[in-house]
Amino acid sequence: MGGFLGNIASIFASSGWAEIFFAEGGWKYAVMIAIACVLLYLAIVHQFEPLLLLPIGFGMLMANLPLDGIIHMNIFINETQHINWELLGSTGGLADYIYLGVKLGIYPPLIFLGIGTMTDFEPLIARPSSLLLGAAAQLGIFFTFIGAKALGFTNQEAASIGIIGGADGPTAIFVTSKLAPHLLGSIAVAAYTYMALVPVIQPPIMKALTTEKERQIVMDTPRKVSRTEKILFPVIVTVIVGLTLPDAAILVGMLMLGNLMKECGVVDRIKKTAGNELMNIITIFLGFSVGCTTNAATFLNIQTVQIICLGVVAFGVGTAGGVLLGKLMCVLTHGKVNPLIGSAGVSAVPMAARVSQKVGQEFNPRNYLLMHAMGPNVAGVIGSAVAAGILINMFA
Repeated sequence: MGGFLGNIASIFASSGWAEIFFAEGGWKYAVMIAIACVLLYLAIVHQFEPLLLLPIGFGMLMANLPLDGIIHMNIFINETQHINWELLGSTGGLADYIYLGVKLGIYPPLIFLGIGTMTDFEPLIARPSSLLLGAAAQLGIFFTFIGAKALGFTNQEAASIGIIGGADGPTAIFVTSKLAPHLLGSIAVAAYTYMALVPVIQPPIMKALTTEKERQIVMDTPRKVSRTEKILFPVIVTVIVGLTLPDAAILVGMLMLGNLMKECGVVDRIKKTAGNELMNIITIFLGFSVGCTTNAATFLNIQTVQIICLGVVAFGVGTAGGVLLGKLMCVLTHGKVNPLIGSAGVSAVPMAARVSQKVGQEFNPRNYLLMHAMGPNVAGVIGSAVAAGILINMFA
């Protein structure tokens, strides 16, 4: 009997349970498991960005089961080289190999390819001034960069935190993997959580910065865009951005390739693959591997709290920037632009545009702002990618 009980005691002593209950700092694992369960709850019950919060939450859950060794971040974050290929070959597992797609910057551009196949740039082409609203909404990125610097973050870390204000998860992951990979878990969780909370964060800011009369403005129907314009647009944007800001070329280029597939009408098979099967596979890999980086040692610290707080600032300032420029355009056009569409300049597509529509209809049931708001919304996607290129060019 003693031998049997001894074996049971030995198994327990070498288990993750003993690590949680008796090891120094073991409580951190329990906290991280609880946070992972909260993310899973938000994804499943409230359907907050479920396609990414669910795999991120489950990756976080697995990474914080003590002693399972699901991912080895010392392979990717070390002082000697970008990736320790020798260590990867000897100790790497499934999560390590999946994470290569994040570390090497493969997944975010492929996500952009899929997004491009589902994006309609017609509202932006019909009203090019929407580009200005999309650009103004990126103010949150650079404002938050300054705030992060003031809190003692390095240039690379501040740039990675600031990009949360672009309201674009793949862009945030792309920038962070290049500039501050040790913050990837915290920034990804903050970015996708706040993207899911856009309908909660934006309306109070929109109402505070606009008058009731402005919110009731009904905008004119935009002009009809020709098929030729839709086909030329992605080609022209790729050339202009690629020549002007090479560091943004891969994100913008893949977005425009996906859109060209959609608009040209001659590659329906690969358009469907890029927007469905391929994007779904990449989404699983991206979310799960990012979730695996959120272990207790790197996530439970004051930096994470600061990142979460700065993320709210980034979204708030970005929304305010778009609305304020919308107010200016309203004045310059003698009341033809509803400032509410400026809030859609953050690139949470199409959620931010729907928020503009919802708030507008609260004050004027005849007001249909969705298509007008989609212009700044898709402009925000381009704007966040351009901002990412600027930050990488400056600090990589």
